Amino acid sequence: MVPAALAGLRADLALAKLFPQYSRSRLQVWLKAGLIRARRGEDTVVVERGTEFLGGEQVELSPPPAVDAEGPPAQRLPLAIVFEDRELIVLNKPAGLIVHPGAGNPDRTLMNALLAHSPALRHVPRAGIVHRLDKDTSGLLVVAKNLIAQTHLAAQLAERSVKRTYLALVHGEPPEHGMIDAPVGRDTRMRTRMTVTNRGKEARTDYRVLERFGKAALVECRLQTGRTHQIRVHLQHIKHPVLGDPVYNRGARRGLEFPRQALHAAELELLHPTTGKAKRWKAPLPADMKKLLAALRRAGKSAA
Repeated sequence: MVPAALAGLRADLALAKLFPQYSRSRLQVWLKAGLIRARRGEDTVVVERGTEFLGGEQVELSPPPAVDAEGPPAQRLPLAIVFEDRELIVLNKPAGLIVHPGAGNPDRTLMNALLAHSPALRHVPRAGIVHRLDKDTSGLLVVAKNLIAQTHLAAQLAERSVKRTYLALVHGEPPEHGMIDAPVGRDTRMRTRMTVTNRGKEARTDYRVLERFGKAALVECRLQTGRTHQIRVHLQHIKHPVLGDPVYNRGARRGLEFPRQALHAAELELLHPTTGKAKRWKAPLPADMKKLLAALRRAGKSAA
């Protein structure tokens, strides 16, 4: 469904936001071929490039079937599947697993493992992956098993109705709770980094402290937006970076070490694309973060 925020936008611009899993060039080809329709009430029209959405339309894609024979190879890798049905796979990604193949990491990624687990995902763009986690962030990630489910999930992400909750161990003593409202964009001095910048896109993170250890704290973060590295950038911005973060570590204290960023996607809530019912999943802290948490608690008690 087209959200009200996209009302008045030209179709090609709105579709790029509704279906980020497809390239703009591919959407343009489908527009020209008349493969995209919009339904509002009982009226259905073929969407053209200059069509302006009113908001509330149901957008239907009829892309031609295609198999990416030259895509990433299927590789059998362990997958911690939390939930699976005909529409979705929800899995608990371990730290260290890269989501997509890329430069320097051509295989042994989550995408390769998904193609081995469910070969039909080769018919779905990006093997059904609609959002990602950084390599060294653990936790919940949802995968769409078909185009219809992928379209529904992409629309929910665009509408910001998917609820994602993270747990982070951070340096210092942050305020009890707050909302970090600071735009995030590419760092012009180092293109592999993100930073808070007026040139960036709006980004908001709600947080609250769950437990304090004097020199560190356990923090719950809820994403209102989903920018690259958002939580890591925002927590550094308020001078309480994530423990172990090798990139966003200004304000980190010596003596607190961890081999990766101590960040875990703990809860995920969304509407099931077929039933429309709210579904919620939780993933417990992984063993390495549990061990770190226990050590911080012991150190806190001994200091007291």
